[in-house]
Amino acid sequence: MRVCIVSEGCYPYTVGGVSGWVHSMIKAFPDLEFVLVNIVSTREQRGKFSYELPENVTEAYEIYLQDDDWGPRRRRGRWGRRLKEREHEALRSLMLNRQVDWDALFEMFRGRRIWPDELLMGEDFFRIAVEVYQEQYTQIMFSDFLWTLRSMYVPLFLVMKQEVPQADLYHCVATGYAGIVGSMGAYFHKGRLLLSEHGIYTREREEEMIRAAWLDGLYKNIWIEQFKKMSALVYRRADVVTSLYARARRLQIELGCPPEKARIIPNGIDAERLSRLPGKSPEEEGWVYVGAILRVTPVKDVKTMLRAFADAKKTVPALKLWVMGTLKEDQEYAQECLELAQALELRDVVFTGDVDIREYLGRMDFTILTSISEGQPLTVLESYAAEKPVIVTDVGCCRELVYGEEGDSLGPAGILTHIMNQQEIAAAMVELARNPEERAAMGRRGFRRMQAKHRLEDMRRAYAALYAELSGERDADSRNTAASAGGVR
Repeated sequence: MRVCIVSEGCYPYTVGGVSGWVHSMIKAFPDLEFVLVNIVSTREQRGKFSYELPENVTEAYEIYLQDDDWGPRRRRGRWGRRLKEREHEALRSLMLNRQVDWDALFEMFRGRRIWPDELLMGEDFFRIAVEVYQEQYTQIMFSDFLWTLRSMYVPLFLVMKQEVPQADLYHCVATGYAGIVGSMGAYFHKGRLLLSEHGIYTREREEEMIRAAWLDGLYKNIWIEQFKKMSALVYRRADVVTSLYARARRLQIELGCPPEKARIIPNGIDAERLSRLPGKSPEEEGWVYVGAILRVTPVKDVKTMLRAFADAKKTVPALKLWVMGTLKEDQEYAQECLELAQALELRDVVFTGDVDIREYLGRMDFTILTSISEGQPLTVLESYAAEKPVIVTDVGCCRELVYGEEGDSLGPAGILTHIMNQQEIAAAMVELARNPEERAAMGRRGFRRMQAKHRLEDMRRAYAALYAELSGERDADSRNTAASAGGVR
């Protein structure tokens, strides 16, 4: 079986999180052939991989959401080529937030018949924009509204202009633009479509738009509706939709996923890889080491973590913070964090950059994650594998990871705080720093919780059965993986 993994802005460019999950999935199925479609912002990211691709990845494609190469240099007149009736109605339904004929839009962009720049600057787009404006948005300036629409539809039209590689199964790790590509592949190549959401893309983009300083008022709603439309498409077209925990599944259903398609497959990690890690050296004894395994990006809210650490250190001077993760993904934000640490005179904060966490995790007394958005963070599971308790914000599945789901009576494996609450986070650090016996007990509970539901072999077994089901193979137990008809090419 040939599987096309479609992702947006993660694998193989960034380390950890969803990227780590994709990498482990590909390595877990060495007998399957994988093709990658990677959606990134610009051509500047071209080929800048942080992972060495496994041998069973035979092709990798890139799609750019912002691209100067919109189409042919030679114009065909002021208005460009007019749309056919079905194409016009499909575009109209998309822009008016009605039942969208996505197949007509896919066909419209296939081949060289319509280019994004022709459409965006053409008469059909302009007249529909006028209709949308008069129906819903007359309280704002039309010229601003028109250019907002054009900027919003550029990435969508560029994505729909791409050729999608042939595959038996299209496995999207988000809705949005990845869902568009997966839906196109399933449509044109008659493949199956699987969606595996870690965070709920629509909600994450909605939160992002609400916080966006560059958008005002109704323009936020216009963007949010666009993301909802794209997510609704893949929820309807997917054969199966997976999530990581029960609350995420309920949210998918609220956003339009048919309940019969929605399944839960928790994250799994290679616990053996994180067992028997080296502990502190003799000269490190007496320090309380706090580990933050994360990408230094705004969504991880490293600034609140640093301020809370500064507060906690006033009470427990022996605290030392290790920030373990890339500084390259958002270099401006990373520089701001470095400058903040300097301004707070935090001499006991170390930014390691990309490292092998096995060289550090065993030395930590507990770990911390202050994100404003998460799914089911692998870093928490990795901490549990090393028997380390966690401090986490109440986002995604963190509550369930700390306290357990229904039927789990193990007890807390860390401390849960509210997002961006500097005082709560500082107090949690002080509590764990002062109570080594409590830390040890929480670490043991976390390890048992991870072993019960979050082992890599359990996740692999679940996806092997799902791949077998979607490939038409019913006897999944008779094979080591969801078998490939032709093997790796």
